[in-house]
Amino acid sequence: MRIGAHVRQDDDPIGQGERLGADLVQLFLSDPQKWHTPGEHPRTEQILASEIDVVVHSPYVINVASLNNRLRMPSRKAVAEHADAAAKIGAFGLVVHGGHVRDGESVASGVQNWRKLFERQEDKGGFAVPILVENTAGGDFAMARYIDAIGRLWDVIGDYDVGFCLDTCHAWAAGEDLVDAVERVRALIGRIDLVHLNNSRDEFDSARDRHANLADGTIDPQLLAEVALKANAPVILETPAGGLADDIAYLREQTS
Repeated sequence: MRIGAHVRQDDDPIGQGERLGADLVQLFLSDPQKWHTPGEHPRTEQILASEIDVVVHSPYVINVASLNNRLRMPSRKAVAEHADAAAKIGAFGLVVHGGHVRDGESVASGVQNWRKLFERQEDKGGFAVPILVENTAGGDFAMARYIDAIGRLWDVIGDYDVGFCLDTCHAWAAGEDLVDAVERVRALIGRIDLVHLNNSRDEFDSARDRHANLADGTIDPQLLAEVALKANAPVILETPAGGLADDIAYLREQTS
């Protein structure tokens, strides 16, 4: 199992990964709360030369599912831009949140907007790296909050070989039982390509996305280790920075 972490020091991701003893790192290529176009990473040569694998997380502002043209159109553009920038540093994928529509809007139309993302990009040769859709914690009109909703999304986009990122804190917050979550996801979509292994500061089915270190949250840390083992995919810890090294060490011990 390859175990790594989201690194906050985006200007030196490999150095931070080495200090943590990580096999892979996740990073942003621009401010995650803004629409900035990512430029060339200052450490591109070092990243490409390193044995540490890299995955990129897209900005949080992206909402591909939105029925609002003023949000959906820049979201499509941003996904393509960040995929191109991710490819330039040798990333193995781009994580994109499932997104949502607003109260009273058609969830099915939001799902179709995901389909249109891939259809439109196909005419341009496809995305430069695989897109990894991530499940989300809350929202009654979300595309990927519940596992059955993820299955319905995959019925529409799965033929594009899109990947899936399972976030344990998000699933817990959504009210999904982690004991058999991996099996249920695989039964519906046939794959898990990345795991965001996070504990939660909040109770089950809270719809709140607040991560905790593996030993400090409301989820049994051994259950989290079991999810990682079952998923058999690369693992990224998005837990608080002060406990990241301990989280990596714990997970290695539990899964070795």
